[in-house]
Amino acid sequence: MSQTLTFIDTHCHLDGEEFAEDRDEVVARAREAGVGKVLIPAIDLNSCQTVLDTCARYPGYCYPMLGLHPEEVRQDWRDVLSKIKAFFIPRTPAPPRPRTPQIYAIGEVGLDFYWSREFEQEQIQAFEEQVHWSIETRLPLMIHCRKAQNEMVSILKKYKDDLPGGVFHCFTGNELEARELLQFDRFVLGVGGVLTFKKSHLPQVLPAVVPLDRIVLETDAPYMAPVPHRGQRNEPAFVREVLVKMAEAYGITEAELALRTSANVERLFFC
Repeated sequence: MSQTLTFIDTHCHLDGEEFAEDRDEVVARAREAGVGKVLIPAIDLNSCQTVLDTCARYPGYCYPMLGLHPEEVRQDWRDVLSKIKAFFIPRTPAPPRPRTPQIYAIGEVGLDFYWSREFEQEQIQAFEEQVHWSIETRLPLMIHCRKAQNEMVSILKKYKDDLPGGVFHCFTGNELEARELLQFDRFVLGVGGVLTFKKSHLPQVLPAVVPLDRIVLETDAPYMAPVPHRGQRNEPAFVREVLVKMAEAYGITEAELALRTSANVERLFFC
């Protein structure tokens, strides 16, 4: 692979404690591997600040996304969202896209009913509120969805024509699920390490139904490490393994895939 090849990790929790001891080295390895940019999502109120601090530490390389992760939603979600929204103020109507401070997406937000439905209604209300933020600010959404696609799609359909776009993070579904998500024209699918797993169906699903202008690369580091790093702490440098496998699945060169996916990221987050 050419050393001039660059690509983007659209979802990495680089602010996490898992990287506290060697964050600079992790970033250095990512740069060496060809990662040109890293987008970092918040998951709760505390991480909004750690995300901003991490991005300030690596200016022009790491870019923040702020939001409330569905697994962090509790009965106090309104109060938490009020405090998170303060990070977006003051703002002015787009265009140009307002950033004070510079924030590049609303995320990580969504619905997750995998472990529990205890706060199901709170999750739905918190997600819909953050969808409103996306429309108001014209910032894209970084959406987490697990065992809740029907509910998520139902919410998004209400705002389909108004949404600025976003990423359906960690897509692992089948062809039918991919087509359902692709109905949202300005959204793309985020694909990570699962693509490289031996039993993954994604190498068949993606080229069958997902155009190259509707897909981006991600790691979800420190989670979901790709082959041959399974069982290890994931890190942004490993997005290279996803790139290699995806290029193979689509039958194109790694260079072309890097260019196409990076163009998708630029269009969605930086235009």
